[in-house]
Amino acid sequence: MRVLIFHGYLLRGTGSNVYNANVAQALARLGHEVHLLCQDGEAGSLPWIDAVGRWEGGGFEVEPTGNPGTEGGGTITAYLPDIGGLLPVYVADHYEGFTAKTFPECDDAEIEAYIAANVTAVRAVAERAGGIDAALANHLVMGPVILARSGLPFAAKVHGSALSYTVIPHRERFLPYAREGMEGARAVLVGSRHTGASLWQTLDLEGLEERTRLGPPGVDVAAFSPLPRSQAPGELRALAQEIRSAESGFGSPGLGRDPAAASRALSSYAAAEGARVIFVGKLIVSKGCDLLLAAWPLVVRAHPGARLLLVGFGEYRDGLLRLWEAIGAGDLGAAREIAARGRALEGGEEGELRFLRAFLDAPPQGYVEAAAGARGSIDLAGRLEYGEVARAVRASDAMVVPSTFPEAFGMVAAEAAATGALPVCAAHSGLAEVAGTLAGALRRTPGTAGVAELTAFGLDDEAVTGIASRLDAWLSLEAEERDEARAVLVAEVSSRWSWEGVARSALAASAGELERLDRVPAG
Repeated sequence: MRVLIFHGYLLRGTGSNVYNANVAQALARLGHEVHLLCQDGEAGSLPWIDAVGRWEGGGFEVEPTGNPGTEGGGTITAYLPDIGGLLPVYVADHYEGFTAKTFPECDDAEIEAYIAANVTAVRAVAERAGGIDAALANHLVMGPVILARSGLPFAAKVHGSALSYTVIPHRERFLPYAREGMEGARAVLVGSRHTGASLWQTLDLEGLEERTRLGPPGVDVAAFSPLPRSQAPGELRALAQEIRSAESGFGSPGLGRDPAAASRALSSYAAAEGARVIFVGKLIVSKGCDLLLAAWPLVVRAHPGARLLLVGFGEYRDGLLRLWEAIGAGDLGAAREIAARGRALEGGEEGELRFLRAFLDAPPQGYVEAAAGARGSIDLAGRLEYGEVARAVRASDAMVVPSTFPEAFGMVAAEAAATGALPVCAAHSGLAEVAGTLAGALRRTPGTAGVAELTAFGLDDEAVTGIASRLDAWLSLEAEERDEARAVLVAEVSSRWSWEGVARSALAASAGELERLDRVPAG
């Protein structure tokens, strides 16, 4: 089959980027011809991309990359539509080669020009391919509108960012685009019950709920596979060396990519004398990194030698460094000021980080001393490539996913569980559904029921201590107990989520074959 995917962003880094990269590869492994529209200027450096199409000077050229491609007989061509240098985004950030503006910051003419340029590109790709048999539009805005206006039958995959950051807070401007796109979709895939319910309530579109099906992302269980703990230091040192030896060629530069810093961070993480805990995600306020930093001294006090690795990039990076410096110095007054400013430290409006402030106003006895003892125990790697992330997660004992904003699906939590690392998730939205699934498997297995309560913590004034207590409980288990629980986590992910299954669901959704897709769980 000839399959068109409209994504419109990068093919590495954040959740929807990883989703589309893996769906494309799974489709190719199944033998399909994939046409992937994106804006990743380094797409040709990815080994699974067979060719790259570009629009230059009004022309449209496709050139082979010479890469090995994927197994299975399929092919993947990445296309980079000429959008004039303006990239509308959901969360403010820097994108090399573009002027990136959030959708609300774009005026109406800019948005219509962006849509029109992509519609032109989709039609050109479809014509060159000799027709398209299946199509998938990503993001509530603007992917579905683009495919609807291009005239292709398609399914839509709703990720959380467009809904939460653009459509819900700016309904008057963006609901018409969302409705137009959803009206044209044969089926709509959502990662969780939470996202589905939010979508239906926001759009209030007749027949939408009946066409919505469950379509969570998958896990590369080969990349995210268990690693014996004794091998973790060697794996991390090898990864650090590879990045250091190929600073100019291994992964694209920019966008939070600093090979030298990543190599240093991974080397330091490898040298941990105790447990290793990892965070993977954008460094923005809504990911809740501040809660994890505040909890970390309590973890180190209970488990000396533990180290924390932060993997990601974003506008809140400097704010987090300031927060950790204040905590480590015992200056809780400065930390409270940071909590009071909140989103202002990533360029937004002043807004207090309530859960962090609640903890700082009444820290547990001995916290300042514990914070002093934890100084130097956090490593900041910046952006890692997908395969690098997998290797770092495999070498970790636990992952914390402390998002304070709704998540469509806890993909990083599922990936951690696939390696046997315990994911400790904020108990809300799609994260709660992933944590609940894993907890259910642990409860059903003799000997691991007690671990079930450690997969999630309440997002409330006790969030900081909730993170710390769950990490402490997990890391305090006897090795045999942890190994039993790790085996349950690994088996549950392997049985539930695979990228080939996700790819087949996308094809069924594009064909409107709703009976072949899982219904969204009842509320």
